[in-house]
Amino acid sequence: MNFKHTFILLFSTAYMFFGLPKQIKKKVDKEIVEVFQINDFQFHAKLIDSKIAISLPATFGPDNFFEIKQSDTLIGYAYISKAPSKTDQFDYLILLDNNLTILKAKVLVYREDYGGEIGSKRWLKQFIGKTQNDELKYQYNVVAISGATISVRSMTTAVNDLLQSLKILHSKHIL
Repeated sequence: MNFKHTFILLFSTAYMFFGLPKQIKKKVDKEIVEVFQINDFQFHAKLIDSKIAISLPATFGPDNFFEIKQSDTLIGYAYISKAPSKTDQFDYLILLDNNLTILKAKVLVYREDYGGEIGSKRWLKQFIGKTQNDELKYQYNVVAISGATISVRSMTTAVNDLLQSLKILHSKHIL
């Protein structure tokens, strides 16, 4: 077993013990209730085989990709990750329906003094409806924000990586 597999195994074990941070989980639950119009749901990690996960453009671990079910019926997915900003990282959430179409994009925690406009509903709504067949391009089909160039490019890249990864996982019949 190589170092990367060992790290993933240790990280997976730590996640099973600790789970999502309480602050993040609370925000994710709120968005699921709002987007899917449900109050009762199950939220379970969707584990991707580490041999496949390491080859994907987006990061998939036991703490960031979840199935959302209601009465044992799959209704969608939640993807939670971090993307770089100028000097730090921000946490974001992507909610998808069971056809892997983006229903919501939300910045959960932004840690910079400038560029917080990236978290505005108005800017983030441009990701809604995007699927594994879409490609996002900064200043072409993704609007720039003055003072948040790094964060905008980072979010655009992150969503593109997720969409490309979903396409691969779908083609392998994993999703």
